[in-house]
Amino acid sequence: MHSRFIKAAAGTLLFIALVQFFWPPVLWALVIVVPLALVGVYDIFQPQHSIRRNFPLFGRGRWFMEAIRPYIRQYLVEADTDGAPINRMFRSVVYQRAKNELDTVPFGTRVDTYRTGYEWIGHSLAAIDVAKTDSDLRVSVGGPACLQPYQASILNISAMSFGALSQNALLALNSGAKRGGFSHNTGEGGISPYHLEHGGDLVWQIGTAYFGCRDAQGNFSDDAFREQAALASVRMIEIKLSQGAKPGHGGILPADKNTPEIARARGVEPGTQVNSPPGHSAFDSPLGLVRFVARLRALSGGKPIGFKLAIGRRSEFIAICKAMVETGIAPDFITVDGGEGGTGAAPLEYTNSVGMPLREALAFVDDSLTGFGLRQDIRIIASGKILTGFHLVKNIALGADLCNSARGMMLALGCVQSLTCNSNHCPSGVATQDPRLYRGLVVTDKAQRVAQFHAKTVHATAELIASAGLCRTTGLNRTHIFRRVSQSAIRRYDQLFPYLESGVLLGDAIPESFALEVREAASDRFMPTSCMTHINDEYCAIEQPLRSEMKSVTEEEIQ
Repeated sequence: MHSRFIKAAAGTLLFIALVQFFWPPVLWALVIVVPLALVGVYDIFQPQHSIRRNFPLFGRGRWFMEAIRPYIRQYLVEADTDGAPINRMFRSVVYQRAKNELDTVPFGTRVDTYRTGYEWIGHSLAAIDVAKTDSDLRVSVGGPACLQPYQASILNISAMSFGALSQNALLALNSGAKRGGFSHNTGEGGISPYHLEHGGDLVWQIGTAYFGCRDAQGNFSDDAFREQAALASVRMIEIKLSQGAKPGHGGILPADKNTPEIARARGVEPGTQVNSPPGHSAFDSPLGLVRFVARLRALSGGKPIGFKLAIGRRSEFIAICKAMVETGIAPDFITVDGGEGGTGAAPLEYTNSVGMPLREALAFVDDSLTGFGLRQDIRIIASGKILTGFHLVKNIALGADLCNSARGMMLALGCVQSLTCNSNHCPSGVATQDPRLYRGLVVTDKAQRVAQFHAKTVHATAELIASAGLCRTTGLNRTHIFRRVSQSAIRRYDQLFPYLESGVLLGDAIPESFALEVREAASDRFMPTSCMTHINDEYCAIEQPLRSEMKSVTEEEIQ
Protein backbone atom coordinates (compact mmCIF):
# COMPACT_ATOMS: atom_id res chain seq x y z
CA MET A 1 0.00 0.00 0.00
CA HIS A 2 2.99 2.29 0.47
CA SER A 3 3.77 2.31 -3.22
CA ARG A 4 0.11 2.86 -4.14
CA PHE A 5 -0.10 5.85 -1.83
CA ILE A 6 3.16 7.31 -3.14
CA LYS A 7 2.04 6.80 -6.74
CA ALA A 8 -1.36 8.35 -6.02
CA ALA A 9 0.17 11.35 -4.26
CA ALA A 10 2.79 11.89 -6.94
CA GLY A 11 0.20 11.48 -9.71
CA THR A 12 -2.13 14.01 -8.10
CA LEU A 13 0.65 16.58 -7.74
CA LEU A 14 1.77 16.01 -11.35
CA PHE A 15 -1.82 16.40 -12.57
CA ILE A 16 -2.14 19.72 -10.73
CA ALA A 17 1.20 20.89 -12.17
CA LEU A 18 0.03 20.18 -15.71
CA VAL A 19 -3.45 21.62 -15.36
CA GLN A 20 -2.22 24.88 -13.84
CA PHE A 21 -0.80 25.88 -17.26
CA PHE A 22 -4.36 25.91 -18.62
CA TRP A 23 -6.30 26.81 -15.46
CA PRO A 24 -4.17 28.48 -12.75
CA PRO A 25 -6.86 28.38 -10.00
CA VAL A 26 -6.26 24.62 -9.71
CA LEU A 27 -3.20 25.49 -7.59
CA TRP A 28 -5.60 26.16 -4.70
CA ALA A 29 -6.04 22.40 -4.51
CA LEU A 30 -2.51 22.19 -3.10
CA VAL A 31 -3.86 23.67 0.14
CA ILE A 32 -5.64 20.35 0.68
CA VAL A 33 -3.46 17.91 -1.26
CA VAL A 34 -0.07 18.83 0.24
CA PRO A 35 -1.12 18.50 3.94
CA LEU A 36 -2.83 15.19 3.18
CA ALA A 37 0.28 13.94 1.41
CA LEU A 38 2.46 14.97 4.35
CA VAL A 39 0.12 13.19 6.79
CA GLY A 40 0.39 10.06 4.64
CA VAL A 41 4.19 10.25 4.62
CA TYR A 42 4.16 10.64 8.40
CA ASP A 43 1.92 7.59 8.71
CA ILE A 44 4.37 5.49 6.70
CA PHE A 45 7.22 6.16 9.12
CA GLN A 46 5.44 6.42 12.50
CA PRO A 47 5.99 3.27 14.64
CA GLN A 48 2.86 3.20 16.85
CA HIS A 49 0.03 2.00 14.55
CA SER A 50 0.50 -0.82 12.05
CA ILE A 51 -2.74 -0.03 10.20
CA ARG A 52 -1.58 3.52 9.50
CA ARG A 53 1.82 2.25 8.41
CA ASN A 54 0.25 -0.25 6.03
CA PHE A 55 -2.54 2.03 4.82
CA PRO A 56 -1.19 5.59 5.08
CA LEU A 57 -3.83 8.31 5.38
CA PHE A 58 -6.76 5.98 4.64
CA GLY A 59 -6.07 3.87 7.75
CA ARG A 60 -7.09 6.88 9.85
CA GLY A 61 -10.69 6.21 8.85
CA ARG A 62 -10.82 3.46 11.48
CA TRP A 63 -10.30 5.91 14.34
CA PHE A 64 -12.77 8.34 12.83
CA MET A 65 -15.47 5.65 12.66
CA GLU A 66 -14.74 4.56 16.22
CA ALA A 67 -15.05 8.18 17.39
CA ILE A 68 -18.50 8.71 15.85
CA ARG A 69 -19.82 5.19 16.52
CA PRO A 70 -21.47 6.02 19.92
CA TYR A 71 -23.29 9.00 18.41
CA ILE A 72 -24.48 7.10 15.32
CA ARG A 73 -25.75 4.32 17.56
CA GLN A 74 -27.48 6.62 20.04
CA TYR A 75 -29.19 8.93 17.57
CA LEU A 76 -29.81 6.74 14.51
CA VAL A 77 -29.73 3.05 15.46
CA GLU A 78 -30.75 2.69 19.11
CA ALA A 79 -34.34 1.63 19.91
CA ASP A 80 -36.28 3.13 22.84
CA THR A 81 -35.59 0.10 25.03
CA ASP A 82 -31.92 -0.13 24.01
CA GLY A 83 -28.92 1.79 25.22
CA ALA A 84 -26.64 1.49 28.22
CA PRO A 85 -26.20 2.34 30.97
CA ILE A 86 -29.56 4.19 30.69
CA ASN A 87 -31.86 3.27 27.81
CA ARG A 88 -33.62 5.79 25.59
CA MET A 89 -37.04 5.16 27.15
CA PHE A 90 -35.88 6.20 30.63
CA ARG A 91 -33.73 9.07 29.36
CA SER A 92 -36.73 10.43 27.49
CA VAL A 93 -39.07 10.35 30.48
CA VAL A 94 -36.49 12.17 32.62
CA TYR A 95 -36.08 14.86 29.97
CA GLN A 96 -39.86 15.22 29.56
CA ARG A 97 -40.49 15.56 33.28
CA ALA A 98 -37.58 17.92 33.77
CA LYS A 99 -38.89 20.17 30.99
CA ASN A 100 -42.49 19.85 32.21
CA GLU A 101 -43.49 18.35 28.87
CA LEU A 102 -46.02 15.63 28.05
CA ASP A 103 -44.68 12.37 29.55
CA THR A 104 -47.43 9.92 28.63
CA VAL A 105 -46.90 6.98 26.25
CA PRO A 106 -49.15 6.24 23.23
CA PHE A 107 -50.34 2.90 21.84
CA GLY A 108 -49.29 0.62 24.69
CA THR A 109 -46.07 -0.66 26.19
CA ARG A 110 -42.90 -1.16 24.17
CA VAL A 111 -41.54 -3.51 26.81
CA ASP A 112 -41.72 -7.28 26.27
CA THR A 113 -43.91 -8.28 29.23
CA TYR A 114 -43.10 -11.97 28.66
CA ARG A 115 -39.35 -11.67 28.93
CA THR A 116 -37.64 -13.13 31.97
CA GLY A 117 -37.01 -10.36 34.45
CA TYR A 118 -40.07 -8.25 33.66
CA GLU A 119 -41.45 -6.66 36.86
CA TRP A 120 -44.68 -4.91 37.84
CA ILE A 121 -46.69 -3.73 40.83
CA GLY A 122 -49.96 -5.43 41.69
CA HIS A 123 -52.76 -2.85 41.65
CA SER A 124 -55.84 -3.10 43.85
CA LEU A 125 -59.57 -3.08 43.12
CA ALA A 126 -59.69 -0.84 46.20
CA ALA A 127 -57.52 1.78 44.48
CA ILE A 128 -57.86 5.30 45.85
CA ASP A 129 -57.68 8.77 44.35
CA VAL A 130 -54.13 10.11 44.32
CA ALA A 131 -55.38 13.21 46.13
CA LYS A 132 -55.98 11.02 49.19
CA THR A 133 -52.35 9.92 49.40
CA ASP A 134 -49.77 11.56 51.62
CA SER A 135 -48.79 14.25 49.11
CA ASP A 136 -45.46 15.04 50.81
CA LEU A 137 -44.23 11.42 50.99
CA ARG A 138 -41.54 12.19 53.54
CA VAL A 139 -39.63 9.95 55.93
CA SER A 140 -38.20 10.96 59.31
CA VAL A 141 -34.49 10.08 59.59
CA GLY A 142 -33.10 9.96 63.11
CA GLY A 143 -33.00 7.25 65.75
CA PRO A 144 -33.35 7.55 69.54
CA ALA A 145 -29.87 9.08 69.94
CA CYS A 146 -30.44 11.71 67.24
CA LEU A 147 -31.24 15.21 68.49
CA GLN A 148 -31.93 16.82 65.11
CA PRO A 149 -33.97 14.38 62.98
CA TYR A 150 -34.47 15.24 59.32
CA GLN A 151 -37.70 14.96 57.35
CA ALA A 152 -36.37 13.55 54.07
CA SER A 153 -38.08 13.31 50.70
CA ILE A 154 -38.41 9.81 49.26
CA LEU A 155 -36.23 10.97 46.30
CA ASN A 156 -32.98 12.89 46.73
CA ILE A 157 -29.76 13.76 44.89
CA SER A 158 -27.12 11.08 45.28
CA ALA A 159 -23.43 11.70 45.98
CA MET A 160 -21.53 13.66 43.30
CA SER A 161 -18.47 15.72 44.25
CA PHE A 162 -17.23 19.13 43.19
CA GLY A 163 -14.50 18.17 40.77
CA ALA A 164 -16.53 15.35 39.31
CA LEU A 165 -19.29 17.84 38.48
CA SER A 166 -18.87 21.44 37.39
CA GLN A 167 -19.64 24.42 39.58
CA ASN A 168 -22.70 25.30 37.49
CA ALA A 169 -24.01 21.74 37.79
CA LEU A 170 -23.71 21.89 41.59
CA LEU A 171 -25.35 25.30 41.74
CA ALA A 172 -28.28 24.02 39.67
CA LEU A 173 -28.64 20.83 41.71
CA ASN A 174 -28.59 22.64 45.04
CA SER A 175 -30.97 25.33 43.83
CA GLY A 176 -33.30 22.61 42.56
CA ALA A 177 -33.10 20.84 45.93
CA LYS A 178 -33.97 24.09 47.69
CA ARG A 179 -36.98 24.68 45.42
CA GLY A 180 -38.24 21.11 45.70
CA GLY A 181 -37.51 20.50 49.38
CA PHE A 182 -35.21 17.49 48.99
CA SER A 183 -31.59 16.81 49.92
CA HIS A 184 -28.35 17.09 47.97
CA ASN A 185 -25.47 14.73 48.82
CA THR A 186 -22.11 16.50 48.53
CA GLY A 187 -20.08 13.46 47.51
CA GLU A 188 -16.76 12.81 49.24
CA GLY A 189 -15.08 15.90 47.75
CA GLY A 190 -16.11 18.18 50.62
CA ILE A 191 -18.50 21.11 50.92
CA SER A 192 -17.80 23.77 48.30
CA PRO A 193 -19.27 27.30 48.08
CA TYR A 194 -21.47 25.98 45.27
CA HIS A 195 -23.13 23.56 47.69
CA LEU A 196 -23.96 26.44 50.02
CA GLU A 197 -24.89 29.36 47.78
CA HIS A 198 -28.58 28.49 47.38
CA GLY A 199 -29.13 26.99 50.83
CA GLY A 200 -30.45 23.59 49.77
CA ASP A 201 -30.39 20.79 52.34
CA LEU A 202 -27.09 18.89 52.30
CA VAL A 203 -26.03 15.38 53.18
CA TRP A 204 -22.33 15.79 53.86
CA GLN A 205 -20.44 12.70 52.75
CA ILE A 206 -17.13 11.87 54.42
CA GLY A 207 -14.85 9.54 52.48
CA THR A 208 -11.60 7.80 53.32
CA ALA A 209 -9.52 10.94 52.62
CA TYR A 210 -11.66 13.02 55.04
CA PHE A 211 -11.91 15.95 52.64
CA GLY A 212 -13.11 19.00 54.52
CA CYS A 213 -12.41 17.45 57.94
CA ARG A 214 -8.76 16.42 57.78
CA ASP A 215 -5.54 17.62 59.36
CA ALA A 216 -2.29 18.32 57.53
CA GLN A 217 -1.39 14.61 57.58
CA GLY A 218 -4.73 13.54 56.09
CA ASN A 219 -6.16 12.16 59.32
CA PHE A 220 -9.64 12.90 60.62
CA SER A 221 -9.83 16.18 62.55
CA ASP A 222 -12.48 16.72 65.23
CA ASP A 223 -12.18 20.50 65.04
CA ALA A 224 -12.44 20.68 61.24
CA PHE A 225 -15.42 18.32 61.30
CA ARG A 226 -17.21 20.23 64.05
CA GLU A 227 -16.88 23.49 62.10
CA GLN A 228 -18.39 22.07 58.89
CA ALA A 229 -21.04 19.99 60.63
CA ALA A 230 -22.37 23.10 62.36
CA LEU A 231 -23.42 24.62 59.02
CA ALA A 232 -27.18 25.10 58.89
CA SER A 233 -27.40 23.52 55.41
CA VAL A 234 -25.83 20.27 56.64
CA ARG A 235 -28.83 18.17 57.67
CA MET A 236 -27.29 14.67 57.66
CA ILE A 237 -23.77 13.22 57.59
CA GLU A 238 -22.81 10.07 55.68
CA ILE A 239 -19.63 8.03 56.15
CA LYS A 240 -18.67 6.50 52.82
CA LEU A 241 -17.32 2.98 53.28
CA SER A 242 -17.57 2.03 49.60
CA GLN A 243 -19.49 2.90 46.45
CA GLY A 244 -21.19 0.64 43.92
CA ALA A 245 -19.19 1.77 40.90
CA LYS A 246 -15.80 0.86 42.36
CA PRO A 247 -16.10 -0.71 45.82
CA GLY A 248 -12.82 -1.33 47.60
CA HIS A 249 -10.98 1.03 45.25
CA GLY A 250 -9.37 4.29 46.33
CA GLY A 251 -9.47 7.41 44.21
CA ILE A 252 -6.77 9.75 42.92
CA LEU A 253 -7.05 13.52 42.50
CA PRO A 254 -4.29 14.34 39.97
CA ALA A 255 -2.15 17.39 40.66
CA ASP A 256 -3.26 19.15 37.46
CA LYS A 257 -6.94 18.86 38.50
CA ASN A 258 -6.28 19.96 42.07
CA THR A 259 -7.05 23.63 41.48
CA PRO A 260 -6.94 26.16 44.34
CA GLU A 261 -10.75 26.19 44.41
CA ILE A 262 -11.07 22.40 44.64
CA ALA A 263 -8.19 22.29 47.15
CA ARG A 264 -10.02 24.73 49.45
CA ALA A 265 -13.16 22.60 49.43
CA ARG A 266 -11.16 19.46 50.19
CA GLY A 267 -8.74 20.96 52.69
CA VAL A 268 -5.60 19.98 50.79
CA GLU A 269 -2.63 21.73 49.20
CA PRO A 270 -3.38 22.89 45.65
CA GLY A 271 -1.32 21.50 42.79
CA THR A 272 -0.53 18.26 44.59
CA GLN A 273 -1.73 14.72 43.90
CA VAL A 274 -4.08 13.52 46.64
CA ASN A 275 -4.82 9.83 47.06
CA SER A 276 -8.02 8.54 48.66
CA PRO A 277 -7.14 5.23 50.32
CA PRO A 278 -9.49 2.24 49.90
CA GLY A 279 -10.15 2.10 53.66
CA HIS A 280 -10.62 4.47 56.60
CA SER A 281 -7.82 5.37 59.02
CA ALA A 282 -10.17 6.56 61.80
CA PHE A 283 -11.36 2.98 62.41
CA ASP A 284 -10.47 -0.53 61.27
CA SER A 285 -13.27 -2.71 62.60
CA PRO A 286 -17.07 -2.80 62.92
CA LEU A 287 -16.75 -1.79 66.56
CA GLY A 288 -14.57 1.12 65.49
CA LEU A 289 -17.15 2.10 62.84
CA VAL A 290 -20.11 2.30 65.23
CA ARG A 291 -18.02 4.19 67.78
CA PHE A 292 -17.04 6.61 65.02
CA VAL A 293 -20.76 7.06 64.29
CA ALA A 294 -21.33 7.99 67.94
CA ARG A 295 -18.33 10.32 67.86
CA LEU A 296 -19.65 12.18 64.80
CA ARG A 297 -23.13 12.39 66.30
CA ALA A 298 -21.70 14.09 69.40
CA LEU A 299 -19.44 16.43 67.40
CA SER A 300 -22.32 17.46 65.11
CA GLY A 301 -24.74 18.28 67.91
CA GLY A 302 -26.92 15.25 67.32
CA LYS A 303 -27.49 15.37 63.57
CA PRO A 304 -28.40 12.11 61.78
CA ILE A 305 -25.27 10.03 61.11
CA GLY A 306 -25.15 7.09 58.73
CA PHE A 307 -22.89 5.24 56.37
CA LYS A 308 -22.93 4.21 52.74
CA LEU A 309 -21.66 0.93 51.36
CA ALA A 310 -21.87 -1.51 48.51
CA ILE A 311 -22.32 -5.06 49.79
CA GLY A 312 -19.38 -7.32 49.08
CA ARG A 313 -18.85 -10.23 51.44
CA ARG A 314 -22.12 -10.66 53.35
CA SER A 315 -20.43 -11.61 56.61
CA GLU A 316 -18.84 -8.15 56.82
CA PHE A 317 -22.22 -6.46 57.08
CA ILE A 318 -23.30 -9.10 59.61
CA ALA A 319 -20.20 -8.14 61.59
CA ILE A 320 -21.36 -4.51 61.60
CA CYS A 321 -24.77 -5.64 62.87
CA LYS A 322 -23.07 -7.62 65.64
CA ALA A 323 -21.13 -4.49 66.62
CA MET A 324 -24.37 -2.49 66.79
CA VAL A 325 -25.94 -5.09 69.08
CA GLU A 326 -22.83 -5.36 71.26
CA THR A 327 -22.39 -1.60 71.78
CA GLY A 328 -25.97 -0.42 71.54
CA ILE A 329 -24.80 2.17 69.00
CA ALA A 330 -26.64 2.29 65.67
CA PRO A 331 -26.49 4.68 62.72
CA ASP A 332 -29.57 6.71 61.86
CA PHE A 333 -29.46 5.54 58.24
CA ILE A 334 -27.62 3.19 55.91
CA THR A 335 -27.26 3.94 52.21
CA VAL A 336 -27.07 0.79 50.11
CA ASP A 337 -25.30 1.38 46.80
CA GLY A 338 -25.83 -1.24 44.11
CA GLY A 339 -22.95 -2.68 42.13
CA GLU A 340 -24.53 -1.12 39.03
CA GLY A 341 -23.83 2.36 40.42
CA GLY A 342 -22.21 4.96 38.19
CA THR A 343 -19.20 7.23 38.51
CA GLY A 344 -17.20 9.55 36.31
CA ALA A 345 -14.34 7.08 35.98
CA ALA A 346 -13.77 3.52 37.17
CA PRO A 347 -11.76 0.52 35.95
CA LEU A 348 -13.82 -1.79 33.71
CA GLU A 349 -13.41 -4.74 36.07
CA TYR A 350 -14.86 -2.77 38.98
CA THR A 351 -17.71 -1.31 36.93
CA ASN A 352 -18.77 -4.71 35.60
CA SER A 353 -17.71 -7.30 38.13
CA VAL A 354 -17.43 -6.00 41.69
CA GLY A 355 -20.21 -5.40 44.20
CA MET A 356 -23.65 -6.92 44.79
CA PRO A 357 -26.46 -5.52 42.59
CA LEU A 358 -28.92 -3.26 44.37
CA ARG A 359 -31.93 -5.58 44.50
CA GLU A 360 -30.10 -8.41 46.29
CA ALA A 361 -28.07 -6.01 48.44
CA LEU A 362 -31.14 -4.09 49.57
CA ALA A 363 -33.07 -7.21 50.58
CA PHE A 364 -30.03 -8.57 52.41
CA VAL A 365 -29.46 -5.38 54.42
CA ASP A 366 -33.15 -5.11 55.31
CA ASP A 367 -33.25 -8.76 56.39
CA SER A 368 -30.03 -8.51 58.38
CA LEU A 369 -31.19 -5.48 60.35
CA THR A 370 -34.55 -7.17 60.95
CA GLY A 371 -32.87 -10.41 62.06
CA PHE A 372 -30.77 -8.54 64.62
CA GLY A 373 -33.75 -6.48 65.87
CA LEU A 374 -32.26 -3.21 64.61
CA ARG A 375 -34.53 -2.27 61.71
CA GLN A 376 -37.08 -0.08 63.48
CA ASP A 377 -34.63 2.75 64.26
CA ILE A 378 -32.50 2.67 61.08
CA ARG A 379 -33.62 4.11 57.75
CA ILE A 380 -32.39 2.43 54.56
CA ILE A 381 -31.61 4.53 51.48
CA ALA A 382 -31.41 2.79 48.09
CA SER A 383 -29.01 4.13 45.47
CA GLY A 384 -28.56 2.77 41.94
CA LYS A 385 -30.26 3.53 38.59
CA ILE A 386 -33.37 5.09 40.10
CA LEU A 387 -35.13 7.12 37.41
CA THR A 388 -38.92 6.62 37.60
CA GLY A 389 -41.72 6.23 40.10
CA PHE A 390 -41.70 2.47 39.64
CA HIS A 391 -38.00 2.34 40.47
CA LEU A 392 -38.82 4.07 43.77
CA VAL A 393 -41.80 1.82 44.44
CA LYS A 394 -40.01 -1.48 43.90
CA ASN A 395 -36.97 -0.48 45.96
CA ILE A 396 -39.14 0.76 48.81
CA ALA A 397 -41.21 -2.43 48.62
CA LEU A 398 -38.02 -4.47 48.82
CA GLY A 399 -36.78 -2.77 51.97
CA ALA A 400 -35.73 0.85 51.39
CA ASP A 401 -37.34 3.84 53.13
CA LEU A 402 -36.18 6.38 50.54
CA CYS A 403 -34.03 6.58 47.42
CA ASN A 404 -31.16 8.58 45.94
CA SER A 405 -30.59 9.26 42.25
CA ALA A 406 -27.40 10.52 40.62
CA ARG A 407 -27.75 9.78 36.92
CA GLY A 408 -31.42 10.76 36.92
CA MET A 409 -30.51 14.18 38.30
CA MET A 410 -27.66 14.50 35.77
CA LEU A 411 -30.10 13.80 32.94
CA ALA A 412 -32.44 16.44 34.38
CA LEU A 413 -29.49 18.87 34.20
CA GLY A 414 -29.14 18.16 30.50
CA CYS A 415 -26.67 15.25 30.42
CA VAL A 416 -26.93 13.52 27.02
CA GLN A 417 -25.09 10.33 28.04
CA SER A 418 -22.16 11.11 25.76
CA LEU A 419 -20.04 8.85 28.02
CA THR A 420 -17.23 11.40 28.28
CA CYS A 421 -17.41 11.98 32.07
CA ASN A 422 -13.80 10.82 32.49
CA SER A 423 -12.36 13.09 29.80
CA ASN A 424 -13.23 16.63 31.02
CA HIS A 425 -14.99 17.15 27.67
CA CYS A 426 -18.62 16.73 28.76
CA PRO A 427 -20.56 18.57 26.01
CA SER A 428 -23.45 19.51 28.31
CA GLY A 429 -21.20 21.15 30.91
CA VAL A 430 -22.26 18.76 33.70
CA ALA A 431 -19.16 16.61 34.31
CA THR A 432 -16.35 18.98 33.36
CA GLN A 433 -14.15 21.68 34.88
CA ASP A 434 -13.66 23.41 31.52
CA PRO A 435 -15.26 26.89 31.82
CA ARG A 436 -15.81 26.98 28.04
CA LEU A 437 -18.17 24.02 28.47
CA TYR A 438 -19.85 24.53 31.83
CA ARG A 439 -20.76 28.14 30.97
CA GLY A 440 -23.35 26.63 28.62
CA LEU A 441 -25.21 25.16 31.62
CA VAL A 442 -27.58 27.95 32.72
CA VAL A 443 -28.12 27.53 36.45
CA THR A 444 -31.61 29.05 36.78
CA ASP A 445 -33.01 27.01 33.89
CA LYS A 446 -31.49 23.71 34.98
CA ALA A 447 -32.41 24.23 38.65
CA GLN A 448 -36.04 24.47 37.61
CA ARG A 449 -35.68 21.28 35.57
CA VAL A 450 -34.19 19.39 38.52
CA ALA A 451 -37.05 20.51 40.75
CA GLN A 452 -39.64 19.55 38.13
CA PHE A 453 -38.12 16.12 37.56
CA HIS A 454 -38.23 15.49 41.30
CA ALA A 455 -41.80 16.72 41.72
CA LYS A 456 -43.18 14.74 38.77
CA THR A 457 -41.36 11.54 39.76
CA VAL A 458 -42.64 11.76 43.34
CA HIS A 459 -46.14 12.41 41.97
CA ALA A 460 -45.82 9.34 39.72
CA THR A 461 -44.87 7.36 42.83
CA ALA A 462 -47.95 8.65 44.63
CA GLU A 463 -50.11 7.56 41.69
CA LEU A 464 -48.64 4.06 41.78
CA ILE A 465 -49.21 3.55 45.50
CA ALA A 466 -52.74 4.95 45.12
CA SER A 467 -53.37 2.31 42.44
CA ALA A 468 -52.31 -0.28 45.01
CA GLY A 469 -54.79 1.15 47.50
CA LEU A 470 -52.15 2.76 49.73
CA CYS A 471 -51.92 6.26 51.16
CA ARG A 472 -48.18 6.32 51.83
CA THR A 473 -45.02 4.45 50.87
CA THR A 474 -44.69 2.87 54.32
CA GLY A 475 -47.50 0.52 53.29
CA LEU A 476 -45.41 -1.00 50.49
CA ASN A 477 -43.90 -4.44 51.04
CA ARG A 478 -42.53 -7.34 49.03
CA THR A 479 -45.98 -8.76 48.32
CA HIS A 480 -46.75 -5.82 46.04
CA ILE A 481 -44.08 -6.49 43.38
CA PHE A 482 -44.14 -9.35 40.88
CA ARG A 483 -41.31 -10.67 38.71
CA ARG A 484 -41.36 -13.06 35.77
CA VAL A 485 -38.69 -15.65 36.48
CA SER A 486 -39.33 -17.77 33.36
CA GLN A 487 -41.76 -18.01 30.47
CA SER A 488 -44.20 -19.95 32.65
CA ALA A 489 -43.45 -18.79 36.20
CA ILE A 490 -44.13 -15.61 38.16
CA ARG A 491 -42.96 -14.90 41.70
CA ARG A 492 -43.67 -12.15 44.18
CA TYR A 493 -40.75 -10.42 45.83
CA ASP A 494 -41.59 -12.03 49.17
CA GLN A 495 -41.17 -15.44 47.49
CA LEU A 496 -37.87 -14.46 45.89
CA PHE A 497 -36.63 -12.68 49.03
CA PRO A 498 -38.39 -14.34 52.01
CA TYR A 499 -38.80 -12.20 55.09
CA LEU A 500 -36.91 -12.95 58.30
CA GLU A 501 -38.56 -12.95 61.70
CA SER A 502 -37.50 -9.98 63.80
CA GLY A 503 -34.62 -10.88 66.14
CA VAL A 504 -34.14 -14.36 64.70
CA LEU A 505 -30.39 -13.83 64.19
CA LEU A 506 -29.96 -13.12 67.91
CA GLY A 507 -31.04 -16.60 68.96
CA ASP A 508 -29.86 -20.14 68.35
CA ALA A 509 -32.20 -21.08 65.49
CA ILE A 510 -30.37 -19.16 62.77
CA PRO A 511 -31.88 -19.64 59.29
CA GLU A 512 -29.72 -21.70 56.97
CA SER A 513 -29.45 -18.80 54.50
CA PHE A 514 -27.56 -16.81 57.16
CA ALA A 515 -25.76 -19.56 59.09
CA LEU A 516 -22.42 -19.32 57.29
CA GLU A 517 -22.24 -15.54 57.44
CA VAL A 518 -23.16 -15.36 61.12
CA ARG A 519 -20.45 -17.93 61.88
CA GLU A 520 -17.86 -16.03 59.81
CA ALA A 521 -18.60 -12.61 61.29
CA ALA A 522 -17.00 -11.04 64.35
CA SER A 523 -17.58 -7.52 65.66
CA ASP A 524 -13.85 -6.79 66.08
CA ARG A 525 -12.89 -7.24 62.43
CA PHE A 526 -14.35 -6.66 58.99
CA MET A 527 -12.76 -9.70 57.38
CA PRO A 528 -14.28 -13.05 58.37
CA THR A 529 -12.68 -14.95 61.24
CA SER A 530 -12.52 -17.89 58.83
CA CYS A 531 -14.02 -18.55 55.41
CA MET A 532 -16.85 -21.04 55.75
CA THR A 533 -18.38 -23.46 53.27
CA HIS A 534 -20.98 -26.23 53.35
CA ILE A 535 -19.93 -29.76 52.34
CA ASN A 536 -21.75 -33.03 52.97
CA ASP A 537 -24.17 -31.43 55.43
CA GLU A 538 -21.31 -30.04 57.48
CA TYR A 539 -20.07 -26.47 57.86
CA CYS A 540 -16.37 -26.32 57.11
CA ALA A 541 -13.76 -23.64 57.73
CA ILE A 542 -11.44 -23.27 54.76
CA GLU A 543 -7.92 -23.26 56.15
CA GLN A 544 -5.47 -20.74 54.77
CA PRO A 545 -3.25 -20.84 52.82
CA LEU A 546 -3.81 -24.55 51.99
CA ARG A 547 -7.27 -24.35 50.44
CA SER A 548 -7.55 -28.11 50.04
CA GLU A 549 -7.48 -28.74 53.82
CA MET A 550 -10.78 -28.12 55.59
CA LYS A 551 -11.84 -28.25 59.21
CA SER A 552 -15.34 -29.56 59.87
CA VAL A 553 -17.70 -27.66 62.15
CA THR A 554 -20.84 -29.30 63.50
CA GLU A 555 -24.33 -27.83 63.36
CA GLU A 556 -24.20 -27.42 67.16
CA GLU A 557 -21.02 -25.33 66.94
CA ILE A 558 -22.63 -23.08 64.33
CA GLN A 559 -25.51 -22.41 66.66
